[in-house]
Amino acid sequence: MRAVLCAETDQFVERKMAKLHHSGNSQETALKQAAVIGGMLNDLDRTIQILDLDILTEEERVRVFDVCDRAYPILARTLAARRDNLKVTVAALEQRLQMIVATTPRITAEAA
Repeated sequence: MRAVLCAETDQFVERKMAKLHHSGNSQETALKQAAVIGGMLNDLDRTIQILDLDILTEEERVRVFDVCDRAYPILARTLAARRDNLKVTVAALEQRLQMIVATTPRITAEAA
């Protein structure tokens, strides 16, 4: 049981918490994780490509391409920092995906 604030009456009401049910085995869970991570990697790769194009567009607009130049656009710096953070995230997700593939025989056999 947990107390929940009712928006209509501004009073706390006791509610029973729902139980989570886990279906499937660890291999199915690993397959689902691999699929989710694969989708995330595709989305992040696409976002990185868009950021690269946005950085290039901003550099061309200002006509400053040297990151060390004081006139280098702040927007390009910010986008580059975001892109670099996403690359770190991609590397971590790829590592996680490799670990899932290495520990789940069925995924390895299907990937071949």
